Amino acid sequence: MSHFLPPDPRNFGREPDYRFTLANERTFLAWVRTSLALAAGGLGAISLLPDFYGSEALGIVLLALSFATASTSYRRWALNETAMRTDAPLPPSRLPQMMAAGTAFVALAAAMLFVVDNL
Repeated sequence: MSHFLPPDPRNFGREPDYRFTLANERTFLAWVRTSLALAAGGLGAISLLPDFYGSEALGIVLLALSFATASTSYRRWALNETAMRTDAPLPPSRLPQMMAAGTAFVALAAAMLFVVDNL
């Protein structure tokens, strides 16, 4: 279980420069805001576009991206915090790549659904 949900990083190493800790926290909160925006977009697509062909599928994809972002953002924060506290290199993350690919997919799918809906 600790692979998916790392232990509290404040129990390791020494306290890093507070500026780095706060920057790491701001980044975590930005990922959480992104997740909330994706959830709002997904729920909006489902509930506000009932006549739009494919709105349910588009909404579910946005909700899935929201879940993936929220569920991985804490892990990313904790691993970064642990690395800073133990003077280790920052671990690589697939979250930015996942978000870029997911956003591109949603944009392409929305454009295709828009074209199909207007035929």
